[in-house]
Amino acid sequence: MWRYWRELPPKGKIGIFFGHWYTDPILDRVYRRSKRSQLIQSIEEIVRFETMLSNEGALLLKFWFHLSKEKQKKRFKTLEKDPKTRWRVTDTDWEHFNRYDKFRKVAELALRQTSSASAPWIVVEGEDARYRNLTVGRALLAAMRERLDQKPGKPAADGVPPILPPIDNRHIVGALDLTLRLTRKKYTDMRALYQGRLNLLSRSPGFRDRSAILVFEGNDAAGKGGAIRRIAAALDARFYRIIPVAEPTEEERAQPYLWRFWRHVPRLGRIALFDRSWYGRVLVERVEGLAGEFDWMRAYSEINDFEQQLTDSGAIVIKFWLAISKDEQHRRFSERQKSAFKRFKITPEDWRNRKKWAAYEQAVCDMVDRTSTAIAPWTLVEANDKLYARIKVLKTICERLDTAL
Repeated sequence: MWRYWRELPPKGKIGIFFGHWYTDPILDRVYRRSKRSQLIQSIEEIVRFETMLSNEGALLLKFWFHLSKEKQKKRFKTLEKDPKTRWRVTDTDWEHFNRYDKFRKVAELALRQTSSASAPWIVVEGEDARYRNLTVGRALLAAMRERLDQKPGKPAADGVPPILPPIDNRHIVGALDLTLRLTRKKYTDMRALYQGRLNLLSRSPGFRDRSAILVFEGNDAAGKGGAIRRIAAALDARFYRIIPVAEPTEEERAQPYLWRFWRHVPRLGRIALFDRSWYGRVLVERVEGLAGEFDWMRAYSEINDFEQQLTDSGAIVIKFWLAISKDEQHRRFSERQKSAFKRFKITPEDWRNRKKWAAYEQAVCDMVDRTSTAIAPWTLVEANDKLYARIKVLKTICERLDTAL
């Protein structure tokens, strides 16, 4: 789905897709380049993608133009007889025609499985141009009129079971040993080792057909920036980008939530380092009430789909949560407040967020539980000691790249 993300129209605009996310799965099945199980899997991915678009406020209208086998053959021959329209019928068109029955069977399955209340299929008889055009125009007008007449509002999360706390009241983040430390000498030696190894891996022939997406989340003042700088120091500046994620712009607000991250996905042979990421929806937006329960609850599955598509496209997704204790955070905040060259890094909002420590901790545990997958697992980093945290991050990246390449 990734190639369609970049083409999605913003709010207030209309996008027309001629040849869309259904084309490749149908063609692959008709020409036996895929199995039926792969077609079903593609259909399920499409349903989730369209559900996400609908939940983001998009109005989806899907038209299937039907023409019988006899009428299609007649139309092809009529076009071929006229020198002015002969170019419109190609060998590929006739090849598709010879598989008409197979196309119909596969298309019926796809339409039946993907016609939903939020994105129904409208089948249009395509023989008569006037009928066809009028039918589409009326359907478009009626759907837009109905949507505009609706009162604004978001779907409620009624019926969604709550996320229950663990029975033993223990949390994965709370179980981390934050006393782990490294001496300065050992840190210096290990940093040189892993930075050198990372540089070689990023320039290896195998990496040309892959990309790496490094995601950094963590408590405020946990050392994300310091870890990112140590990684960047080992890389060729031409082949990586650091993406600091802040409040979305007006352009980004006009698009589905994940669109702002798709635009920064690196091409093959490149590395992207996200300083905060798409997990903001299930962390800060959840805790601060910036997203409704329906939105942050559906975000878990949407994020998993997003990361699945990234890995299917050749990306190696490596995610870090840097954890520090509440006391250590207070010490670092106070140090920043006293240092003139660090004072810009601390705001009143940072102090205010400390009052919601327990809520953030619960959100982190739910995030790890629901989005740590085999293809994109979370690595929890004990970050009370910055030296230990940086080495664990570097080592993890090297091990993941080495395994993948």
